Amino acid sequence: MTSATSLFFPVEADLSLLTENLKQLVGARHPILYAAAEHLFGARGKRVRPAIVLLLSRATMANQEITPKHRRLAEITEMIHTASLVHDDVIDEAGLRRGVPTVHSSFGNRVAVLAGDFLFAQSSWYLANLDNLAVVKLLSEVIMDLAEGEIQQGLNRFDTSLSIEAYLEKSYYKTASLIANSSKAAGLLSGVSAEMAKHLYSYGRNIGLAFQIVDDILDFTASSDALGKPAGSDLKSGNLTAPVLYALEEKPYLEGLIEREFAQEGDLEQALALIADSRGIERSRELAARHAEDAVRHLEGLPPSESCQALIELADYVLSRLY
Repeated sequence: MTSATSLFFPVEADLSLLTENLKQLVGARHPILYAAAEHLFGARGKRVRPAIVLLLSRATMANQEITPKHRRLAEITEMIHTASLVHDDVIDEAGLRRGVPTVHSSFGNRVAVLAGDFLFAQSSWYLANLDNLAVVKLLSEVIMDLAEGEIQQGLNRFDTSLSIEAYLEKSYYKTASLIANSSKAAGLLSGVSAEMAKHLYSYGRNIGLAFQIVDDILDFTASSDALGKPAGSDLKSGNLTAPVLYALEEKPYLEGLIEREFAQEGDLEQALALIADSRGIERSRELAARHAEDAVRHLEGLPPSESCQALIELADYVLSRLY
């Protein structure tokens, strides 16, 4: 299996610089936020989102060097993503993220909420300083989408009537919007055509959806150690994802277990067994594969390059996490 590290080789130096810059950008004036930034921007994350921005920046700049604005866009993208994770962990009362204690479990809820707010505010300030109104609009929409996705997820807890379409819409808001809009923004900073900008957006949207569907499958198939959080935790909290929604079509008894919110002893274990015994995981894999294939089609207008090849291989990498 290709690792994210080897896949992102064309932008390896860019990503090292990004990690150092992020710690400085966030923590320079606030010792407690610097401690939180060290915790957040350590080596644990794969940096998928800024890597996509940097790869697309290089793929659309042909033989020219990428600009400081491209680099800053990658940093803003990771700031927004990290801010959303900090807030998500507070809402979900999650103790672990990527196998390490979450910000709120290390520093308390107050610091975690403020750190998330500070990251959103900081990213907005750096965004405004790009002096590119189209890019500002794209990334501002992402911040609205993240809140919309969290609200939808909260309102739809334990709702067995949720459709796959509604699940994909929520997944777009929570995951794919940031990748789609920052991909398009990278192209706009490179001066690509309006048509190519749309293709870059569609690449990011489809990769983002594939990534989220795979994450949702892993919640059922991976060990707690591999996930860095307890397996089956989404289902337990009432967040119904693709494997569950497909399983519901085959296993009517599952509906009752979910609707009573696993109130009786053994309910959750029984639900997990029913999902495992259905085609839910297999159909979810097929759904993820369709989105990954769609993503690659949108790169056809880019000239051949190491960075473009890495973006194509990223689609395979996303799916390979399942095996």
